Amino acid sequence: MKQKEKISLEKVFEKEYKIKHFEPENNKEAIITHFLHNNKNGVSQFFKKDAIKYTKEILQYKFPDEEITNFVAEEALQYGIFDTFEIPFPPVENPKFKFIDLFAGIGGFRLAMQNLGGKCVFTSEWDKEAKRTYKANFGERPFGDITKEETKSFIPDSFDLLCAGFPCQAFSIAGKRGGFEDTRGTLFFDVAEIIKRKKPKAIFLENVKGLRNHNGGKTLATILNVLRNDLDYFVPEPQIINAKDFGVPQNRERIYIVGFRNDLGIDNFDYPKSINKKVTFSQIKELNVPPTKYFLSTQYVQTLINHKARHEGKGNGFGYAIIPDEGISNAIVVGGMGRERNLVLDHRITDFTPTTHIKGTVNREGIRKMTPREWARLQGFPDNFIIPVADASAYKQFGNSVAVPAIQATAKEILKLIGNKQK
Repeated sequence: MKQKEKISLEKVFEKEYKIKHFEPENNKEAIITHFLHNNKNGVSQFFKKDAIKYTKEILQYKFPDEEITNFVAEEALQYGIFDTFEIPFPPVENPKFKFIDLFAGIGGFRLAMQNLGGKCVFTSEWDKEAKRTYKANFGERPFGDITKEETKSFIPDSFDLLCAGFPCQAFSIAGKRGGFEDTRGTLFFDVAEIIKRKKPKAIFLENVKGLRNHNGGKTLATILNVLRNDLDYFVPEPQIINAKDFGVPQNRERIYIVGFRNDLGIDNFDYPKSINKKVTFSQIKELNVPPTKYFLSTQYVQTLINHKARHEGKGNGFGYAIIPDEGISNAIVVGGMGRERNLVLDHRITDFTPTTHIKGTVNREGIRKMTPREWARLQGFPDNFIIPVADASAYKQFGNSVAVPAIQATAKEILKLIGNKQK
């Protein structure tokens, strides 16, 4: 085998090898990319065995006339047989802490943590298109379904912080105490199970504001009971944090739940205060927007007006609101705990439904949809964040993501407390 011949992971997993050897969903690329990003920090041991196994498969495919042993595969892997690609957000070389990124989406939590000097040692996300965006920016393919034991088995030990923007589900706790077992079958159960096994120093959970009253308040009460009593973490009262208080022009309220392992002796936590910096939409607005792609026709604008009039106060359909350049956007979301679908349009209308091939004359008011880059900016993503997917997917991904500056401000306060804890 020609040791100096590089193999492109892009071609292997997305073009050549995948077609002949890979199932539609598996963790093979996740294992190899996680190994490559952790081969200098000791975490690679959790991926090494399978990384060698799948490297051997790839080499046997690429060099069918060669004898590929485990030794040859390991040597090739360590040598750097895989030709990775340039990414805007490579792993931190000398990290101050380690974290895992669950329900990772496109990496909003990861951006915030890396900005603070953190090293991601495991990430998972089930959505195929979100994985594509995550990989384009961080060079790692996230592991898949976190409810599967196969996926959980790759989570390393001894990380400091668990991050999870988990989806919210109701628990069946009628007549029960609302403990760990009562959450079984929900995605929070999987988060709790990982916390129970790995005992990180701290946890940082994010969810929609409605979690506070979800299922009559039982959902949040169960979550706090599990964290505090079953898992033995100090968990201060969760707080609603608004993205607009941290430098982005978006009125986005989310509930943050922070916890610290009780043996660390932490018994107080202060959520971050507003930075008192007013940012308006004009400051993140794209100036040169293709008129045929984003500007709406007069006919379509009238359709929106008619639709809203028909459904006003009925709780169905989607809404919109006209905002000035010097205003801020309503929360950008796609779906949610309720039935909201939102259409966000530049400097006139917020709340988003993707529209394409709009016919008719562009409206005189210049009303248009916000662009994916503007949605990225509303969430605090830097402009070098790559958007490799179609607009419809991009809107969904940014709408489901987190506001990076708010996450970062909160994580900074967490790290102040666990930074000097050696346990």
